[in-house]
Amino acid sequence: MDKAVVLYPSLGVGHLTPMLQLAKLFVRHGVAVTVALVEPQVVSPSFSAAVALAAATNPSVTFHVLPPPAPADEAPRDMSDYLRLMDAPLRDLLRSLPAVRALVLDMFCAGSLDVAAELGIPAYFFFASGASFLAVFLNLPSAVAGMDRRSFAELGDAPFRLPVAPPFKATDLPQVILDSDEASKATLRMSERIAGSSGILINTFEPLEARAVRDLRDGRCIPGRPTPPVYCIGPLVAEGGGNKHACLEWLDAQPDKSVTFLSFGSLGTFSKKQIQEIAVGLEKSGQRFLWVLRSPLGNEQSIGLGHPLPDPEPDLDALLPEGFLERTKHQGLVVRFWAPQVEVLGHRATGAFMTHCGWNSTLEGIMAGLPLLCWPLYAEQRLNKVFIVEEMKLGVALRGYDEEVVKAEEVEAKVRWVMESEGGRALRERATAEKSKAVQALSEGGSSRAAFVEFLNNL
Repeated sequence: MDKAVVLYPSLGVGHLTPMLQLAKLFVRHGVAVTVALVEPQVVSPSFSAAVALAAATNPSVTFHVLPPPAPADEAPRDMSDYLRLMDAPLRDLLRSLPAVRALVLDMFCAGSLDVAAELGIPAYFFFASGASFLAVFLNLPSAVAGMDRRSFAELGDAPFRLPVAPPFKATDLPQVILDSDEASKATLRMSERIAGSSGILINTFEPLEARAVRDLRDGRCIPGRPTPPVYCIGPLVAEGGGNKHACLEWLDAQPDKSVTFLSFGSLGTFSKKQIQEIAVGLEKSGQRFLWVLRSPLGNEQSIGLGHPLPDPEPDLDALLPEGFLERTKHQGLVVRFWAPQVEVLGHRATGAFMTHCGWNSTLEGIMAGLPLLCWPLYAEQRLNKVFIVEEMKLGVALRGYDEEVVKAEEVEAKVRWVMESEGGRALRERATAEKSKAVQALSEGGSSRAAFVEFLNNL
């Protein structure tokens, strides 16, 4: 291999997983890959397990856990501070490797652009969310400049308009932009750093987000300066495989397209009250379901720097309505903590996907050809919901997700609608068509494959 790259994901499984898919793509094209990993500030057995699994299942990829940073005068306040301290060990790693042709950064590692510049290594970003959110994110600094010192939080639920997106509420923006002046400024600086890179790899495919890709390439997102080249190389999603989980055996016994799968990501948890509302809604819907249930977060549960970790073994009897499991034993299945999502989504019995709208899960649902029941929780998921429902027209939102609780009646109504109604059937047909476009984009001569080859040639 005469080319070598270093990939630098941020903290969290949601950032590592797509970066691993990118690593595999590089290897398939004959490029040597080293993945530089940052251990969480608080020691986490789950991190060690994730690294061990990644190394065991990707023998062609080199994994390097960066050593802890030197003690600082002040403890890091947040993830950005912590990642800034990791620049020194990252610099040492890059100096030790021969012929590094590119450093590919996660968006939260934007500060490490300075390390790449110091060493003369071209720096690119791998944007693990969609082109639509990237267009908004790059456009925010110029939007702020025209807001006459108002904050996004002050705009509330009033329609917010940017030239690169359909109308949305300011409260649909990630909470970090709404929280405080300092947090918002730091996030906007991240946007400006991304705009100064050599290029941006996006985990999407052009037909899915044609408007956003056009806006990015036409320079509408960053007024007054050129936008880095963008390469739509997705959808990059994890492959299924491994030992057969018991829930797949349960699915084997269900009719085709009859099951609604509910899963809300690695950090997706609900209160006991919300869990009970979901349970009542599912039971009353009469529809088959497979539900991945995580425990509500306790006050002390955290793996550090904003990455909460729920109890891996929820007490179903304590969380669910009395008698629920017995009454629904022929209707549905509740799985504790985790299920093999890719395999479940691709199973012939799965007919709809209730999701938190994380981009990894969104792409997995699209690759399975499933309609999406959208229940956004955090990060950019509310904006993803806007794009999924308003532009892609591949999903429908559950009312009340931005209030204290989504009522059982809403869960019941939406599950019935997507599984039984003409509107649900039309949604399923659009989802099936979009799956075909995704497969085409990844195939020989497809847009995503061509974009990655173009990127490699530019290296």
